[in-house]
Formats: sequence, C-alpha cells, structure tokens
Amino acid sequence: MTLNDLRQTIKGRVVLRGDECFDEARRAWNRAIDQPVLAVVEVYDAEDVATLVTYARQERLTITAQRSGHRPSGDVDGVILLRTERLNDVAVDLAGRTVRVGAGATWDQVLVELRSHELVGLAGSSSVVSVLGSALGGGVGWFGRRYGFAANSVRAFDAVDADGLPIRVTRASDPELFWALRGGGGDFAVVTAMEFDLHPAPTLYGGRMLWVADRAPYVLDAYREVTGAAPDELSVWFTLLQLPDVPPCVAVDVNFLGEADEAQRLLGRLESIDGLVADSRRVIPVDELGGICAEPTEPSAILWRGELLTDLDDMVAQLLLAKSIDPLVSLQLRHLGGALAVERPDGGAVPALSAPFLLTMLGMPAEPGDAVAIEAKMIEIADAFDDYLTGTKPHNCLAPGEDVSKTFPEPTLLRLRELKRNRDPHNVFRGNFPILR
Repeated sequence: MTLNDLRQTIKGRVVLRGDECFDEARRAWNRAIDQPVLAVVEVYDAEDVATLVTYARQERLTITAQRSGHRPSGDVDGVILLRTERLNDVAVDLAGRTVRVGAGATWDQVLVELRSHELVGLAGSSSVVSVLGSALGGGVGWFGRRYGFAANSVRAFDAVDADGLPIRVTRASDPELFWALRGGGGDFAVVTAMEFDLHPAPTLYGGRMLWVADRAPYVLDAYREVTGAAPDELSVWFTLLQLPDVPPCVAVDVNFLGEADEAQRLLGRLESIDGLVADSRRVIPVDELGGICAEPTEPSAILWRGELLTDLDDMVAQLLLAKSIDPLVSLQLRHLGGALAVERPDGGAVPALSAPFLLTMLGMPAEPGDAVAIEAKMIEIADAFDDYLTGTKPHNCLAPGEDVSKTFPEPTLLRLRELKRNRDPHNVFRGNFPILR
C-alpha cells in the first residue's frame, strides 16, 4: 500500500506532498516553526488512527500526533503528521466530577461546559490549546499550586498501540504505560481520548492589573511580598510587556480559588501602587480563564524560552529590570510551589518542580531577520540569570533544539526509554520531543 492508497481506507483527509493544500495542511499554529513532514492525515475517528498506525508500522514509517501545534518542536522531517482536530468530543460527568475529551478537544470547549457547575479542570493560560497535549507534557496551569499538574488528574486514556490495536490504559490495566503517558510525552501510543478529574471551584477571582513600565520596580517589590505569603489557592504572575505600537508596561495576572474580598486582602500590597492604568480583576466564570493573560487566539509566529528560577532575591530583581526586553514581547515570572513541588509516586512521569518560579521569554518575529535578534536576546537574558537557573524545565516549556534530558531525572528518563523500546521497537510514534534519538 502507498500513501496515496490510504485515501481509499481513511475516512478523513490524506494530504500528500505535491497536493495544492499540502503547505497549509502541514503548518503549525505557531507559524515560526516549519514542519517538513512527509504527509498529513486528518483522521475522522479512532478507527482511522488504527488504520494509519497499522500502515506506518508495515511500511516502517513514523507518525507524530498533533492537534494544532502551539509549541511544536519542528522535529518532524519525513514523518506522517496525524491531525486530531476532528476527535473533539467533550462529555462531562457532573456526578462523578470527571470529563472525557477527545484528543482534538481544546480547553475552551471543556471550560464552557463547566461554566455554571463550580468545577474546573487544570487549564493553563491559553484556552485554545489541546487538553490532551498539556496533560501528556505534564501541564503547569493556573491551579497547579493547589491541585498539581494536569497529568496528575488523569484517570484513563483510550489509545492505539504500535501494533495498531485499540487499548484502554488505566492504573489497573497497564500501570507502566499509564505512568508514562501522564507527563512523559507522546512517544508510546496515539491517544484518542482521555478522562480526568475535575476539581471544586465555587468562586474564581481573576484578572490583570496593568501599569506603565516606570512602576515596574514597585510592582516587583510588591509581587515578591505577595508571592512570599500566598496560599496555594492564589496564583500570581508578573510580566514585563513590550507590545507593538504600545508603550512598555508591567502587568500582574491573578487567579484565586476563593472570594473577592479575600483575594483583595492578599493582593493589598499591589493595590497600593499608584499609576494603575487598567484593572480587569473580578469574580469570573471558569470559561473566561483564557482571557486573563490576553494571549493570542489566532495562529501566530512565536519564539519562546522557559527557565526555572531558584530564587527571586534582590539580585534577581535587579537583573529582571536592568535592561529593556526589546525585541521580546514579554518576560514573565510564574509563581510555582504548592502542589507542583510535591513528589507524587502515583502521579505519573511528570517530575515535581522544586523551583519557586518559572521564567518565560516570548518574542513574535514579524520580519525574516527578527528571529535572530529575538534568539540573541533570550540567550543574553538566560546568561545573565545563569547562577539562578536550575538547568531543567517542564516538558511543556521545551523549545526547538532542546531535548527531554532537561525535563526528566535520569532514573525517570531511563525508565521511559526502556518502555519505548519495549512498546514501540519500530519507532512508529514520535513525540514532540522524542524520548529516543
């Protein structure tokens, strides 16, 4: 059977090199990353997935699964890109406080279903990303300090294994694969659906406070004080912003699992800073979580880098404010700790994060030469903070050119590699950042 013959057996769409729509079909949501794939298969259902996997195994080809590609690695030369967008069913079980999602479902689909039910899933800052993708990579989100990683809340996976067979993966049915899929990436099977726990959220208070850039020293001082005493229910992120055609700004993004008056008490030090030019904080429904950080919802060109910070002392504060972040769009601190720092023997392959802060850098190249300047700025910033970086980072924060050795402790990495060799000896599957090279 040839790739062209797949069109007779796949109910979805098969797009091959030479087809007029090939270049558009292979593009990632992140337009900055090229995807030089062999073919694109937009599966219609789980049966299509099994057909494709069987074909790839027989022909000694490799598949990489992707919903849309918000943080693609670009490491897909010559592979088949399996698009899961049509597998987007969402079914909420309110009585059991669980939800089942297809591999193509996004967080906004889930959150809108939870709008009036005082429950929430462990979503991140963007609601247009894949629910499954965040969990396979661990998932560090708004509620991580209280409830842990998204991967920790997964109950079950429906998947297709390297032999093209449908499998149900739970702690009881296949403990080793269940462990690996929760944070270990997409190297072990094509997941077609996932079930995970929901968590109580009777009241959510969230929003963004915004000042002009000259208030940054005062905002950062207050941020250090607030995060130093923050309960696990409170997540506060500090961001230096340099948006096109807008004066430089400093923002604090807030999410609190609790009442407004308690949130305002906890944030009182920030509220005392004058010069506030915008404040969107209020009690919000869960489906408005994605709007707090005002991240792009349409395909965009984005370069990023993430690093774990060991401290936020006076020296780090000085380094953060020492220079303009231009040509970056943002330089952000996300407060970690809480449940994210707890080792969970039964929580999956995702490692605990002992570092108290995640430092992220983001640029949006508009012209061909912009990428060089953005990358140089990221290197400059990372070098300046070198004494305060752990050298490790969450799986979902890996950038093109990096690998999973930065994410997993050596024993975990060895265990994942052994499982890969046993379950997929012909390398039918390639995760976004492969376990084996």
